[in-house]
Amino acid sequence: MSDAPETGAVLKAGDVVKAGDVLKSGDALKGADGALRCPWALSTEDYVAYHDEEWGRPVHGDDALYERLCLEAFQSGLSWITILRRREGFRAAFAAFKIADVAAFTDTDKERLLADAGIIRNRAKIEATVANARVLADWAPGELDRLIWSFAPDPASRPAPQKLSDVPAVTDESTALSKALKKRGIRFVGPTTAYALMQACGLVNDHLGDCVARGAV
Repeated sequence: MSDAPETGAVLKAGDVVKAGDVLKSGDALKGADGALRCPWALSTEDYVAYHDEEWGRPVHGDDALYERLCLEAFQSGLSWITILRRREGFRAAFAAFKIADVAAFTDTDKERLLADAGIIRNRAKIEATVANARVLADWAPGELDRLIWSFAPDPASRPAPQKLSDVPAVTDESTALSKALKKRGIRFVGPTTAYALMQACGLVNDHLGDCVARGAV
């Protein structure tokens, strides 16, 4: 008998949903408030808040999308909770992700970032974050927003996923978005990162069909 949470099982704040458990179950699970949510959202209170209030809700604005793009790139190879718990540190370190400000970062700023324990101190990702800002600083206002959102698929073509195995990691649209961004000089944005960006910023709604947040995005 598996020790995975069963569909409809109630999880309390602080209960841990292991990765293997999620894969075995896959269906929406009840949280402490009795509401059904995507199972990945229930392992920590930080995840619950992010899931309910941010993930899948439309994000617009060049600086806001640049921030999400950077954070998704930093998340590559790590768990999202690692990034989520450092988000305020990232914002403080990277000038609130204002493209014009980050584009002006110097080598001294990069060394400062490498010594900042409030972020992920990965040189390649830090270099890419600054380089991407310099590329985007030359774009017209709203150009990043328009480019990213031009790859949003028709919602009617995407039925609500019923379990986690219905949710893809890569799509044709995310592959095309990745190629378009790379062609324009943006680094650290492969098809998987591009799809995570699409999910987080509301280009797609990957909340499970029974999830309380699905109809709210």
